[in-house]
Amino acid sequence: MAGISESFLETYAESDALDLAGMVHRGEASPAELVECSITMIERLNPALNAVVHRLYDMARAQAETVDRSSPLAGVPFLLKELASSWTGAPNTNSSFYLKDVVADFDAEVVRRMKAAGLVLVGKSNAPENGWSITTEPKLYGTTKNPWKEGITPGGSSGGAASAIASRMVPIAEASDGAGSIRIPASCCGIVGLKPSRGRVSLAPFGDYWYGGAYFLCCSRTVRDTAAYLDAVAGALPGDPYTPPVPDGTWLGLSSRVQKKLRIGFSVTPPNGAPIDPEVKAAVLATVAALERLGHHVEEHDMLLDANAVWATYTNMTCVQTAATFGYLETVVGRPVTPGDVEPVTWAIIERGRSTDGIRHASDIEQLRQIGRGIVGDLAAYDLFVTPTLTQLPRPFGYYDMSETDIDRYNAKWADSVFAYPFNISGQPAISLPLGWSKSGVPIGVQLVGRYGDEATVLAASAQLELEMPWKDRWPAVSV
Repeated sequence: MAGISESFLETYAESDALDLAGMVHRGEASPAELVECSITMIERLNPALNAVVHRLYDMARAQAETVDRSSPLAGVPFLLKELASSWTGAPNTNSSFYLKDVVADFDAEVVRRMKAAGLVLVGKSNAPENGWSITTEPKLYGTTKNPWKEGITPGGSSGGAASAIASRMVPIAEASDGAGSIRIPASCCGIVGLKPSRGRVSLAPFGDYWYGGAYFLCCSRTVRDTAAYLDAVAGALPGDPYTPPVPDGTWLGLSSRVQKKLRIGFSVTPPNGAPIDPEVKAAVLATVAALERLGHHVEEHDMLLDANAVWATYTNMTCVQTAATFGYLETVVGRPVTPGDVEPVTWAIIERGRSTDGIRHASDIEQLRQIGRGIVGDLAAYDLFVTPTLTQLPRPFGYYDMSETDIDRYNAKWADSVFAYPFNISGQPAISLPLGWSKSGVPIGVQLVGRYGDEATVLAASAQLELEMPWKDRWPAVSV
C-alpha cells in the first residue's frame, strides 16, 4: 500500500469513529487505509505518551482484510485496554509482571461483539496493575502521559485509552470502570466517558466482577460514538445476574431525540467533606446554567452519603474479590503469586482480602446493597444529577503511588473521586463530558448521572451540551 498522505491523516484525526465508518461504507476509504493511519499516528505520538503498550499491527492488517464493510463501525481502528477483556492472540497481562507472558486464547463476549461491529484492533492501551489506580503508572509498562500538559496524570485506570483518543491515535477505545476508571481519565484528557448501567454489557464468560461494581464500555471524543459503541456491545445473555431494561430504538437514535423538560439536581459539595477546586466548581455551575438555558429545571441537592464510610466498605469488598481473582489467576500461571510478582499496594490488597472472613465479607456486600438503594432513593426525584467528575484538577505523577504498602493510606488518596464511585455501587449510568477548562488549559470533566437503565436520557442531554458547549475544536498539545 502506498504511504498515507498528510492530508488524509488530518482527515483521520479530525474524524470520529462514525465519520470513519461512513467513509468505508461509501467506498471513500478502506479498513486497511484507516489501519495505516492509526499505525502512523501511534508511531508518531506514542513515544511521547506511552499510551499503547502492545502494537498489534500484523493482527490489525490481517483483520482489516476480512472486515464486513457494511458493519456499523467498519474498519475503525480500536484499542483494547490491557485489563480483563480477552481477544484471542493478544497479550492479557493486566499490566502485572505476574501475568507478563499471558496471551489470550479465547474471545470474551464483548470482544465477539466488537469484532462483529467492525472494529479493528491495532493495539492494547496502558493501564495500572490490576486496574486499581486513578492514574496510569504501572511498573511493567511505565507511565502514560497526558497529551494536554506535562507532569499531570491522564487519569486511570483507562489512562492509556484516554491519552490515545485525545491525541488522535484512535477515535475510540475500550475502557472499564470499577470506581471511576472510565470517567476519570475522560475528565483528565478532555474526552467522553460513559459508565453504563449495571448489567448493560455482559461480562461473559465470567459471571460478575465486584458484585456489579465493575463496568465495561469505552471512551471516545463524541457522544454519538459512545452511543454507537453501546449499540454494538450492549445486551445481557440469558442467566446474567443483572438485566437492565432495554429501550425501544437504538442508543444512537435515542441520543439525538429532542429532550422534554428535565428535572435536574446538582451538587458542588463533596459528600466526604473535602474541598473542591474553584475552577472545577465553576465548570459545574456553567454546565448547570447551560442546562437551564436549554429549558430544564435545575436545583441544588447535596448527596446524603457518608462517603468515607462507604468507600471503606467498598474497598474492603474489592480486596476480597481481588484476592479471589489472583486465586483464579494462579491456575492460569501455574504457580502461586508472591510479593515479588506484583506492586506493593496490590500485595497489600491481596493480603487484606485473604485475611477477611466470610461473615465480614457477607456483611460488606449487604451494606453495599443497602447503600446503593439509598443513593438511588436520594436522587429519585431527578431525571439527571450533575456533579464534578473529579473534585480537583489532574494530580501530578506520583500522587497515587502503588509502591504504598498501607492500603488505607493509599485508598485515602482517592478522595478526589468521591462523586465517581457511589454510582459503581448504585448501578446508575454516569458520563463525564469535557465541559470545563482550567486557566492553564487543562480539561475539566462534568458528570451527568441518570436513573438506572436510562442511558437514553444521559446520552440525549449530553448531546445537547455537546452542541451548547462544544469541545470538538479543542486539541491537546501532543496530537497530529
